Amino acid sequence: MAQIHVAGQDIKVSTLDKVLYPDNGVTKGDMLVHYLAVAEAMLPHLHGRPLTMRRYPHGISTEGFFQKDTSGHFPEWIETVDVPHRRSEGSIQYVVCDDAASLLYLANLGTIEYHIWTATTADLDRPDRLVMDLDPPDGVTVAELRSVARRARDLFTDAGLTPYLQATGGRGFHVVAPLDRGGDYRFVRDLAGDLADRLAADDPDRLTTAQRKNRRGDRIFLDVNRNGRSQTFIAPYSLRARPGATVATPLNWSELSRTDPDTFTIASIRRRLARKSDPWSGMDAHAASPHAVRERLDSWR
Repeated sequence: MAQIHVAGQDIKVSTLDKVLYPDNGVTKGDMLVHYLAVAEAMLPHLHGRPLTMRRYPHGISTEGFFQKDTSGHFPEWIETVDVPHRRSEGSIQYVVCDDAASLLYLANLGTIEYHIWTATTADLDRPDRLVMDLDPPDGVTVAELRSVARRARDLFTDAGLTPYLQATGGRGFHVVAPLDRGGDYRFVRDLAGDLADRLAADDPDRLTTAQRKNRRGDRIFLDVNRNGRSQTFIAPYSLRARPGATVATPLNWSELSRTDPDTFTIASIRRRLARKSDPWSGMDAHAASPHAVRERLDSWR
């Protein structure tokens, strides 16, 4: 057991030599160093957002688990927010990771992946992000996936949104747009669904919005389910629990032609941040009105 001092808090850390990624020997200590190194870029994207943790205390070769509720066992200095259940009494006490101490504390618990809401505690009922996940099946080339990302970008732009791009560290890309909290979850989910339907209708042989996997075939799934209440998407600069210790990484659109979804890893992300600022910084200055986007989409019919 050791102790580190981060952001005014003393945090006990343990089993630093435990191997979390057997394929390349990345240890728990390496993971803690990663989160300390990316904290400045990552924390603005976590700020105020209920967090779902994906924990792998014994490494990614074992079965991990998702955790939402803090269950009252966390230090008092960890920020939390109570979110009432929609259809029953009671609530879930979510972590809100607003500082580096909280980030490192959660990492020490074996939290490899950080998944965030599309809304913040400023108004938990009104999202400030719209997310489209481009989810390819096996056999889809990266070139094809990039082409679809560009088409999503163009559609978002034409509809009055400012699209941002993230390599998920997994199989696909996220196209994300900031919103002004002008609509509730149903409104934003329906809006995202209409955008996806419009994109798929232009290329039904390659794209689909079918929810059931057995109806998708070999088409890329345009997933907008992350826009529902309490749904999440992977936080920028989060590690992924995948071989290679890949990292979810915001991109400039100009980088898309030379970047795969899993290009950046724990070994390369610090070099990137040392030479390049976060492409998503300042995105809230470009927040769009979902109602204005709705009106523009309706005018196209």
